[in-house]
Amino acid sequence: MKLRFLAAFLGLGLAVGALQSQAHHSFAAEFNADQPIKLTGIVTKVEWTNPHVWFYINVKDEATGEVTNWGAELGPPHGLQRRGWRRNTLAIGEQVTVEGFMSRNGSPRVNARNVTLAATGGAPGETLDADSSVNQ
Repeated sequence: MKLRFLAAFLGLGLAVGALQSQAHHSFAAEFNADQPIKLTGIVTKVEWTNPHVWFYINVKDEATGEVTNWGAELGPPHGLQRRGWRRNTLAIGEQVTVEGFMSRNGSPRVNARNVTLAATGGAPGETLDADSSVNQ
């Protein structure tokens, strides 16, 4: 009985480890370092989770007036905290400017290199390093 329990426990551990390794990706697999982009928009959502923090902004196309919700990938929470970020640095409704790299598949996603906060929020007017995975 103990042997079966141990085998089941180890099998579960291996399955979870495999899922986590699939969830994490290389920069080059998803983003294009040859396609830099700069976006300014309003924060709509923040996901402060491992392995990467994500936040979303509504960006208005000045030519058409169309609003697109963009996702921005940051580094892991612990890496961001070493760079001055806190869980409340980005506030819903705050304007930010993101500089980073476009997704390879053309979807509205970006790997952020740095984020400049508007005059409100956790670090007003400051540009923070987004702990981009471009060099990892």
